[in-house]
Order: sequence, then C-alpha cells, then structure tokens
Amino acid sequence: MKYPQSAYLHIPFCHRRCFYCDFPVVPLGDKANGENGPGSSSINSYLKLLHKEIKLAPKGISLSTIYIGGGTPSLLSPNQISKLLNVLRDHFGFKYGAEITLEIDPASFDEVSLEGFLDAGINRLSLGAQSFDDCVLKKLGRRHTFKDLSDACYLIGASFSKGKLLSWSLDLIQNLPGQELISWKDQIERAVSFNPPHLSIYDLSIEKGTVFEKRQRRGELFLPNDEVSADISKMTSKMLKSAGFSRYEISNYALPGHASRHNRVYWSASDWWGFGQGATSCLSGKRLSRPRTRETYKNWIESVESKGYDQFFKSFDQKPSFSFDDMIIVGLRRREGIDLKELLKSLGWNDIRIDQNLNELRFKLKDQFDIGLIKQIGYRFYLTDPDGMDLSNQIIVEILLWWESLNDFSVA
Repeated sequence: MKYPQSAYLHIPFCHRRCFYCDFPVVPLGDKANGENGPGSSSINSYLKLLHKEIKLAPKGISLSTIYIGGGTPSLLSPNQISKLLNVLRDHFGFKYGAEITLEIDPASFDEVSLEGFLDAGINRLSLGAQSFDDCVLKKLGRRHTFKDLSDACYLIGASFSKGKLLSWSLDLIQNLPGQELISWKDQIERAVSFNPPHLSIYDLSIEKGTVFEKRQRRGELFLPNDEVSADISKMTSKMLKSAGFSRYEISNYALPGHASRHNRVYWSASDWWGFGQGATSCLSGKRLSRPRTRETYKNWIESVESKGYDQFFKSFDQKPSFSFDDMIIVGLRRREGIDLKELLKSLGWNDIRIDQNLNELRFKLKDQFDIGLIKQIGYRFYLTDPDGMDLSNQIIVEILLWWESLNDFSVA
C-alpha cells in the first residue's frame, strides 16, 4: 500500500455547539479548559485514545501536511498540542517544511497561548470568524464577539508579519439568515482589512438535526432568496479578485503562494490519514469514517488493537478505487478543473471511444458552454468564476447523468 503524506486529527470539543453545526463535537461549556479546568478530564481521556490510534497505524512515510481540526482545537493547551504533534512526529516523521495547521476560535486563546502553539510547531492557523457582526454571531450561536475577533486577527497578523507563521486563514459564512448585499459587502471589506493571506468563504448549509434545521421547518429561518444569494456570491468573487485573491477552489481564496496545501490534498483525490472521533481516512481511494461518539470510538480502537491495524485495513491494500463520480466532484471544485481524457484513459478507454463520448458530453452541456458556466481547454473542463463555480452542483449533476447514460459504471 502507498501510504498518505497528510494527516487530519479531529478534536471534538467545543465550548458550545453552533446552531448550524452537525459535526461530531462535544460541547463542554463556556468555562472549559483543555488541561486543568472544567472538561479537562474528558479532554485528557480522549487524547489518550487519539495517541493510541496514531501509534496503531502503520509507520508509513513522513508527513508533508498536518491539519488539527474540530471542534475547537485551540481549547487544548499548547502543551497538549505539543504532545499530540510529538506522537505524530515520532510515529511518521515530518517532512522539512511541512504545513501544520491548527483551527483556532477567536474566544479560545490569548497572546500567551498563541505563542505556545507556535512553539509547539504550528505554522499555519485557520481562524473561525464566520461573521464580524455581533448580532449575527449571536444568532449563529457563536461564543465570540467582534472585539474577540478583531483582537485575534491583530495577534495572528502580528505573528505572521514577524515570520512566526507561514500563513493564516480567515473563515466566513455567506448567505446567512437576513443577509443582504450591503451587509455582506461590509463583511468582506472588514475581512480584507485584516490582511489575511487566505480566506475560506462557505455557503450556509442547513444540516439535519441542527437548530437551524428545526427553525427552518417551523418557518422561522429567513434565508436570502436565490437571486440575492447569487448576487452575494458574485460580489464575493469580484471583491476578493480585486483585492488580489485567487479562487483556487470553490470555497477557498488565497494570495499568491498561500493556497492551503492540506486543502489541495482533499480536492486532488489524494489519500490522507484521519485520526480521532468522527474523522475520515482515505487510503487507496477508499474512505473509512471513525464512529462519531466517544464510547463507540473507544470500542473501535479496541477492535483495531485486537485485530491489528494491518489486518483491519487489509481491504485497502489494492489499487486506487476513486469512483468516476468522486473524481468529477473533487476535480471540478478546483480552479484548474479536470482533464476528462486523462481520467477516461485511466479507466481503459481508447481515444476513439473517448472522443465520441466527450463530443456527446459537449453537446449535452451546450447551454452551459454558451452562457459561460463551463469552459474547455484541450480535454480539460473547468468551471468559470464566479458563475460556473456558483452553479457547480447543477453542472456536476449533468455530467454524472451523462456518465450514467453510458451504462458503464466500472472504474477499472
């Protein structure tokens, strides 16, 4: 088996669950503290399980990207982050210049803990802003305020300007309840004013079981209509492009040299390790998700320990098996799109068959080509920014329907 060079570590703890969140998280209360305060015993017992899972994995090869996500990983102490990275480094090794990202919440760290995270080896931060508006933050169920966020941006920006960080990212959510063009324009302007070299702009998604989903069912959630939503997305792309950002993936914008290397792993159909409750690994093109609750995750680790990791994952020891659907979905999310001839050749198709069927696909997508949603260079298909990327689901569905119509579901 060719082992991954990237690893995701899931820290499931939060102070509170946001109203839009369906992630496998464990809310511990606003006073929770990673090492010694409320909730620390739960955190420490979980970290023991996480350390064990990492040590059970095959040694593999040195890692080039590491991402510690959650949850709220910055709820942990710098000492806990340091120990976690040491376990990972001792087991796999880190390549020189490895990108090591920590998700961080504006209300869960200060200057001292930030310096501690950097000393532990973190060299990239992802700051969960979501909004600069106190009223909006309250409606989202967020704990932090505009002041917390501003202070966090200044602290992180100072570390970046001094060369203590390779990069950092700011996350925002667009198309929130009650959002209008003028209020969103203010959000983008505020974000850019803090000079982050990377921005992640996510569309609000209403997930089953969340507070927002319940409010939507009761008719209490007033989201922007399709026209306003489209205008918001177009304005996002236009403003960030004029500020020097490149949209390298549907939800991610970066200044030159600051695209997230770890993000690119996910959107290039590469493999990665996933460790922790609810985390997902991708090995040889096959995904395996860990259980989403503490007890089931603990039982899963005990099962892996008794069987042996290699035995447990022997089904992965085969050639890559990403489906055509997967390759299309991840490929078209990227700025550079996907070379369909190269993909179809990997499925054993000859040139004649490829050309015939791609001509059929071009005909099927004629309207999308005519109005500039999708473009083609050689055999590479890619979505335009912003129109194509904002309607990506519609176009991807059309391509998948074309694929199904061929009555060929084989990927080997």
